[in-house]
Amino acid sequence: MAIKDLLNRTSPETPGAQGKGQPESDKSNFFYEIKHKIHGRLVEEANLAALDTLEPDEIRSEIENVVEYYLKEEQALLNEEEQQLLINEILDELMGLGPLEPFFKDPTISDVLVNTYNQIYVERFGLLEETNSRFVDNAHLMNIIDRIISRIGRRVDESTPMVDARLPDGSRVNAIIPPLAIDGPMLSIRRFSVSPLKMEDLINYKTLTPDIAQLLSGCVKAKLNIMISGGTGAGKTTLLNILSANIPGNERIITIEDSAELQLQQEHVIRLETRPPSIEGTGQVTQRDLVRNSLRMRPDRIIIGEVRGSEAFDMLQAMNTGHEGSLTTIHANTPRDSLTRLESMILMTGINLPETAMRFMVSSALNLIIQISRLTDGSRKVTSISEVVGMEGDVITLQDIFVFEKKGIDRDGKVIGEHRSTGIRPKFSGQLELAGIEVPETLFTDYGR
Repeated sequence: MAIKDLLNRTSPETPGAQGKGQPESDKSNFFYEIKHKIHGRLVEEANLAALDTLEPDEIRSEIENVVEYYLKEEQALLNEEEQQLLINEILDELMGLGPLEPFFKDPTISDVLVNTYNQIYVERFGLLEETNSRFVDNAHLMNIIDRIISRIGRRVDESTPMVDARLPDGSRVNAIIPPLAIDGPMLSIRRFSVSPLKMEDLINYKTLTPDIAQLLSGCVKAKLNIMISGGTGAGKTTLLNILSANIPGNERIITIEDSAELQLQQEHVIRLETRPPSIEGTGQVTQRDLVRNSLRMRPDRIIIGEVRGSEAFDMLQAMNTGHEGSLTTIHANTPRDSLTRLESMILMTGINLPETAMRFMVSSALNLIIQISRLTDGSRKVTSISEVVGMEGDVITLQDIFVFEKKGIDRDGKVIGEHRSTGIRPKFSGQLELAGIEVPETLFTDYGR
């Protein structure tokens, strides 16, 4: 295909601003300006529909020819490396997500955070780092946000300036725009893992030890009710996904999530996802609605991606009425804090329960609380595994089975510490034995001191 076939015109435009003698300090701005100009001309002048008939390699070749043609017209002097970078970025603009496209091709990136058009951060291995990528302006960023949101049938504008959605690949996206975002549009994307982690990976990353992995696997098989507690980005959903792999394949599993992230490997899995209200404020389906409905679907296990509201009451009711082996996560800094949060969520229902009755419901429903944290060096650790023993007066009693003992930080900023058993044999060990799961005496032996 010749350039004249791709372009809707044959006569050259008036040359634009020249790139000769560009000061080094303005080089970056000049690059983005020329990219924006050439991209604009491509959209306006090129017959982009003709590209639909070509293979990806042919598209790249044609775009290279047209970009070289435009560069000559604009009299912009770019070296070969800059020209290839320009071509890559224009291809991303035309067919992908612009400056964000390279981040989706990098498997080491778990989060992409856009703080207005000229500042993009990514998270690698638990640590944030600023990138050299940027958008041309807020309008460019808004264009990419619209492209992302429109693909999933959602919209974001002044009437609905916030959107929280899931991309086709499972990634979670949140966008907030003016007037709520004062400095300009903001975009946050939580990448979806193409290859789910396994328990062996957590052991290799020293998130937990083989002893802890053995205990947790046994607890899931024995149908204990487990809640995973932790902060944002601590790895709660990842751990929940890994633990779910221990659920027998002959059980019927129902998952309930705000944004579907779980990747269960079993065949008999029913996946449910909440629905936000429409523009008119109707049609909302909450997690509580889905929990109630799931009880009528004959579940063997109910997995709630994250409990965050009044659905906590129905979840605890289910755990107390024959739906053992349920799993969920909660935002909290400690196991004790997670119990306090559960109590506050129950109060959201408007049901006036006595404090003692409410705590008794929590203590009888939960068997195990796993606390996972992201440490200062970016590593994730299971910092404690606590058994919910019962009630002592008006207080829910917890006892730690395993804890992570932090001992300091080395010269490279890595956290030094080790997991150890507290030496306490949990009450649920009898439940494990009844389920045919071997519990070695040495499993709860105090070590590491």
